[in-house]
Amino acid sequence: MKRFVPAMILALAALPFAFHAANAQLRGHGGPVRAIAISADGTIALSGSFDSSAIRWSLAKNSAEQVLRFHESAVNAVAILPDGRLVTGGEDGKIAIWRPGEAQPAQVLEEHTAPIVALAVSPDGHTLASASWDHSIRLWPLAGGPARVLAGHQQSVNGVAFARDGRTLVSAGYDATLRIWPLADGAPVIRTLPTPLNSVAVAPDGEIATAGADGKVYFLSPTGELRGEVEVGPTPIIAVAISGDGALVAAAGIRGSVGIVERASRTLARTLVGPGLPVWAVVFLPDSRTLITGGTDRMVRRWNAATGDHVGTVALGGIEDPLAAFAGDRGAEVFRACVACHTLTPDEGNRAGPTLAGIFGRRIATLSGYNFSPALKRLDIVWTPETVAKLFELGPMTYTPGTKMPEQKISSTEDRQALVDFLEKATRPK
Repeated sequence: MKRFVPAMILALAALPFAFHAANAQLRGHGGPVRAIAISADGTIALSGSFDSSAIRWSLAKNSAEQVLRFHESAVNAVAILPDGRLVTGGEDGKIAIWRPGEAQPAQVLEEHTAPIVALAVSPDGHTLASASWDHSIRLWPLAGGPARVLAGHQQSVNGVAFARDGRTLVSAGYDATLRIWPLADGAPVIRTLPTPLNSVAVAPDGEIATAGADGKVYFLSPTGELRGEVEVGPTPIIAVAISGDGALVAAAGIRGSVGIVERASRTLARTLVGPGLPVWAVVFLPDSRTLITGGTDRMVRRWNAATGDHVGTVALGGIEDPLAAFAGDRGAEVFRACVACHTLTPDEGNRAGPTLAGIFGRRIATLSGYNFSPALKRLDIVWTPETVAKLFELGPMTYTPGTKMPEQKISSTEDRQALVDFLEKATRPK
């Protein structure tokens, strides 16, 4: 069911988000910031959040100008069209196209059957590409007409990007394949990499950068030959972006840092250290030096990618690290990848996923107050240390088919045991 919010409420909702010009960090979302897009002139940012909303920001005024509410769950992907229209893609499988200032979408695209996690706009502004966990990519003519479906990935498609010449589209999937699709016609070039892939970007000269679960950025030629790799860290990379001049690659990680890679030399130049919580989105401004990030601390942050410093003042007293009390606990570190979607105590409530408070002994999909998918309600699973371990051994899509949970496995038996030991302590009723 769609949510209709009166224009007056939208206007009032924007009021608390105004900032002094010296404060370049933007706070307004009620949940982790999942996606960010920047207008071609660098004056407007659009952010999507796990709180099911998107916000259009004025970067000149450091203030929110519009709150977009339509999706039934997390807004995973956003884009800004050349004519100023805004695009949001949700966990609900829907794409909404908005005119600035209007309270409801001008158009809704509903062909995907699973969460949409990435959007890209063609260089000529005529086509929108969407990547989904239904294993497909769709190419939507923005002038109207049916979408073209690109199928072939065996698992979730997590990233999509157009080549700058507009002749090819590149997709990255959890099946560890990178696919280069000729847009005129013909079969895609398929390259299998050593790890599941979460994101992809294309440089002005056509070189491709992609990254995923092993913490490395891989570089490929426009035709798919592997040219090199750079290790950014030991934990998964969630998002990558390339500066407009092609010199720098930003790789955002699950531990809250962003690696800045010099593309020409294939070296990790510096690491931007954030609040220690996952950074879900990263994008460069047109100056090719200012970086915008969004993460689990609910903030949109600006950085000088050349120095690693914040731009403007840093808003303090934000969201606390929910795992601070468990410093040094291996299981807590494994769980850090989950804090964006799940809380540990009943007073924190639900996020994109249900709270895990009191999870052990509870039958799957029975927690009051959370809207579980019908497929989960039909499963005969009671959560125990053994079943939680099995979930991450096999992966959510295999063990709990029909779930909206991101596909992720924990290959280490020791790490799975550490996780369930931690959950037994952290979720036990007080």
